[in-house]
This record gives sequence, C-alpha cells and structure tokens, in this order.
Amino acid sequence: MTDSTREFEVYRFYLNLGPQHPSTHGVLRMVLGMYGEHVVDIDPVLGYGHRMHEKMAESRPWPMFLPNTARMDYACALPHNHCYVSLIERVNNIMVPDRAEYLRVITSELNRIASHLLWLGAFLLDLGAFTPILYAFDDREQVLDILEHVTGSRLTHCYFRVGGVSADIDEKSIDLINVFVRRMWQRFDIYDKLITKNIIFIRRTRKVGIILPEMARRYGATGPVLRASGVAHDIRKHEPYSVYPEFDFKIATAKKGDAFGRYLVRIEEMKQSLRIISQAVERLPAGPVRADVPKKIKLPSGGASFSVEGARGDVTYYLVGDGTEVPYRLKVRSPTLSNLSLIAELGKGILLADLIAVLGSLDLVIPEIDR
Repeated sequence: MTDSTREFEVYRFYLNLGPQHPSTHGVLRMVLGMYGEHVVDIDPVLGYGHRMHEKMAESRPWPMFLPNTARMDYACALPHNHCYVSLIERVNNIMVPDRAEYLRVITSELNRIASHLLWLGAFLLDLGAFTPILYAFDDREQVLDILEHVTGSRLTHCYFRVGGVSADIDEKSIDLINVFVRRMWQRFDIYDKLITKNIIFIRRTRKVGIILPEMARRYGATGPVLRASGVAHDIRKHEPYSVYPEFDFKIATAKKGDAFGRYLVRIEEMKQSLRIISQAVERLPAGPVRADVPKKIKLPSGGASFSVEGARGDVTYYLVGDGTEVPYRLKVRSPTLSNLSLIAELGKGILLADLIAVLGSLDLVIPEIDR
C-alpha cells in the first residue's frame, strides 16, 4: 500500500444522502464514499417505496391495471397510460378513431410540459434558487387546470381507454389550451433572463456532469439525458406511434452533455410540445373518441411490446398473454432507472455540491423505479 493510498483510506468517510433528503426527490438513498468534499464512490440504494405494480398486473384482469400506470411516473402519467392501452390495442388489432388519437397527443404533450416545469422549479431549488419555482409552478398550475378539466384528475391521470379516451373535450377545454399556449410562449423570455443567462446557474451547471454519447448508450440512457449528449433519438420520430408523424416538430439536442445542456434540451422540448399542441388543436378532426370494443377482451397467447416517449425517455411495456383476461407477465421499462444507473460512474471524483446539480439534471422520479 502506497503512502497516498494509505492516506486516502485513513481520511475516507461515508455519507448517507437520503432516503429522506430534498435533493433525492423521493425515497432514494445513496451511500457516498467521501474524501473531503470529493465523492469517490457512489452506491444507490433502491426499494424503499416498492409497490409491486408488475405483480399486481399479473393478478387481475388487464382493465383493472389502468390506474396503476399513472402511479409509476406521477409527474408524467399519460405516456404510461398511452403505452399500456396501445399495447392492448396492438395485440388485439383494435383501430383507434383519429379524434381520439389527436386527444391523446394533445394531453400527453400538455403532461410533458407540466412534468418539465415541475423538474425546472425543483432543479433550481436544489441549487439554492427559490424564485424560479414560483414562476414554473405558476405555469404548471395552468396545465393542471386544463388536464383536470379534461381528465377529471389533477395528477395521476387515467384518461386513455382501449379504443380511445374516456370522454371528449369541450369548447372550454380548447379555449383553455389556446390561452395557455399563447401565454407559455411569452414565458420563455422570463426563463431566459431569470435562469439561462444567470451567471450563478451557468457556473453551477456548465461542464458539470458531462455524459459522453458512449457512456449514455452503455447505460441505456434515453430522453433528454441522451439527447443532451448530442444523440438525436426520439421515439416519436424514430419509432413513430399514434398520429405523431402528422406533426412538424424538431428533436431537441445539445452537444456537450453537461447539466446545462440537459436544461437547454428540456426548455426546447417544451417549445416543441407547444408546436405539436397547436397543430393538433388546429387540425382536430370530428368523429367518435372511442372505438366499439367488446366488453371483455382476452389477451392472445404470446408476447408483444410497445414503446412511447415519456418526459424522461423510453417507456416500454412488454406483455405476455395466455389467452385469458389476466396478463401472464407484464414488464415495464423505466427510463429513470437507466438514467440513474449513470450516477455511479458519472459522480466519481466530483464535489458533493456538484453531485446535487448532476442528480437534479437527470430528472429522477423514484416511484418509477420502485414500482
């Protein structure tokens, strides 16, 4: 043992970050090996809030699992909802009316904006800035008002049904959406002055937590975490589903892969979501919002999967049926778990204060992991 190694072992200590800590955003615990203020080892500890969602799916008819999908990523529930009903539709060859598909896209993109605004306010609060969360939550409340009016729920939305959606939207909903879109476009100037050009925020995030494309691919990172590393992959574009191919929007990317880049990507994603919503509302077709489907639908024998682009990345549901109404097996692919797996390698050697910035930039929703 060299003198430097012996000195390291003498002065090394361990620090528990979580499971009850504001910056971990849930019941995530990380055991940190510390050398002074530097992190030399990270061991994420999961499972504090495990709820057995996948096993619950295997013990009841598939319609009874619909509310469970909203309890995984509570910040952006509708993509999970979308993925599950689309999978059931795929294995049973059910065609969804165009109006219902447009409503799915509109509400999913509103939910994506609400999720990114939640992340934005919490991220800046983690870094010690209080004012941005007031603006971000003010905007988010406008979205939640719309989603509550449309879906009947303010957070854990369960609006989609096999064959369409639970109910049509009214003119009031359309008016609320148009008002919000116009308002939100004006708010980006405020965020630009308050956050993007803030020298303290820039120095806390630029060149911090750099994720190279090779590392992102190795850990299976997806969503804004992957796109901030310069990899322009978005399931809405590369594995298109629903009516996304009918809309004109761009994939938001950044080049440097740092925490600042992940912020820029999510800001741009909100702008692209607004573009999608505007086009969908303008072209919203008339017609039914739900196809005629049998009251009881059995799941054919065999396996099938479906993927959507959630706020945090690739959400995939894999289903194995055995000819009954109860799934034989259901496996959920969580983007948060893959993105979190980066932290053990990414966080080595950085300052503890920078680790908080890196964690916040990953946008972790722990119940999506402990499902």
